[in-house]
Amino acid sequence: MGNATDEVLLADQAATLISREEVAEGTMAFHFEKPSAFRFTAGQSADVTLIDPLETDAEGNTRTFSIASPPFANELVFTTRMRNTAFKRSLKEGTLTTKVKISPAAGSFTLHKNLAKPAIFLAGGIGITPFLSMVQQADRDRLSQKLYLFYSNRRPEDAAFLDTLMALETTNPNFRLICTMTEMSKSKKEWKGETALIDKEMLCRHLANLQGPIYYIAGPPTMVTVMRTALVSAGVEENDIRTDEFAGY
Repeated sequence: MGNATDEVLLADQAATLISREEVAEGTMAFHFEKPSAFRFTAGQSADVTLIDPLETDAEGNTRTFSIASPPFANELVFTTRMRNTAFKRSLKEGTLTTKVKISPAAGSFTLHKNLAKPAIFLAGGIGITPFLSMVQQADRDRLSQKLYLFYSNRRPEDAAFLDTLMALETTNPNFRLICTMTEMSKSKKEWKGETALIDKEMLCRHLANLQGPIYYIAGPPTMVTVMRTALVSAGVEENDIRTDEFAGY
């Protein structure tokens, strides 16, 4: 029989919006107080339901978000590309005391336990959110695990959390960040890094061996499919590839 604590952990929790910010062009982060009973593992997601929205539409009052904040933080951060939907307008324009219901965290898109096996994160756009949580937690835990994050955006203006990730590379000697901007002709910023799409050739330049690590792919469905195909054709075992698709953003 479960005890009262188990029942709380399995129930939806109410949370209050405490701040919001634009973290890239057209991308916002929403910060909520973390309910005291809420537990999760870096990389997991949760359903967010508006309790009393300003408006509603056919898409409904619930969305599933990866949790961008790490488990050690005292807040829950959900980040999304802004589209003109009632749900997103309600979050953007509602008062800072807006309450939501947050489901128990779910999902197996979490860091593997074998510290000897490197983790290769392949992120496209808003797919960065589960990796941000993982990398921050790994930094806090001083994990000995090698982590490589390949992060693809069209332009630096579109790249959420770029400064945070660059700072984490300086504090965690086991973390490498490889960013690529694929449409620099449309950018007003300077960029000296990679500009090609993430592919086998790019991976080979930065990784000693493509076989052996565990790969995590998060981004638009097309990007996830292309990367999975490229990895398998490069000899990576199917069992060493984990994916999380971000559709509808």
